[in-house]
Amino acid sequence: MTNFFVSSFKYPAVSGAVRFIWSMKARCIVVVILVILHACSTSRQEVAPETSYAVASWYGPDFHGRPTSSGEIFDMYSMTCAHKVYPFGTKLKVTNTANKKTVECIINDRGPFVGGRDLDLSYAAAKEIGVIGPGTGKVLIEVNGRDVSYIRTVRVQGAGKTGLFAVQVGAFNDSVNAIRLKKALNLKYGNVYIQEAEIKGTTFYRVRVGNFEALTGAVSMAEQLGQEGYPVMVVKADLKI
Repeated sequence: MTNFFVSSFKYPAVSGAVRFIWSMKARCIVVVILVILHACSTSRQEVAPETSYAVASWYGPDFHGRPTSSGEIFDMYSMTCAHKVYPFGTKLKVTNTANKKTVECIINDRGPFVGGRDLDLSYAAAKEIGVIGPGTGKVLIEVNGRDVSYIRTVRVQGAGKTGLFAVQVGAFNDSVNAIRLKKALNLKYGNVYIQEAEIKGTTFYRVRVGNFEALTGAVSMAEQLGQEGYPVMVVKADLKI
């Protein structure tokens, strides 16, 4: 009697064909829900948390006056920092968990590139919270919004819509700056390379992402990089500008 009741409740007075359709719909609904949950989980993993604990280090004299990954010139006396994930312009409140000292800084660079470290503070920011002496320290990071002026507009250089295209992110006459930018881009992107070009006796080092067979693909990549805060320009892959 109990088995009959359960069976009747699931498929009340319907034919075998209707029961089959009902069962298939239920399975489809379950599959859709699982796909949505998986997508949401993946998205959460790709987005840096608003609040997190991290290991902070600092950088100063060796990089002072050199261009950062965002294109700004690094000033060790400004309240700035480097992070591997957050877009440029992200404002952080950083608290040293050892002494509870806090500092507010803005991300304008990528790094650190040493294992076990998550945040590189400028000399001034690190000094503010007492990280200079020990060299590193455990900190609490809190996101306080973003300066959207760091978002860059995509420029397109060169005529024609056919051929191979690339996204140029930086151009330097010092190879060290080019290598550092390439390393920063490699934290997230593939197919990053440095193209050398000699113009009027001077060697320039172009940091590019590509190549793309379609202009639309290059523009799409450039828009993503521009939103992150990189200065970008779409060029012909063989164009030495």
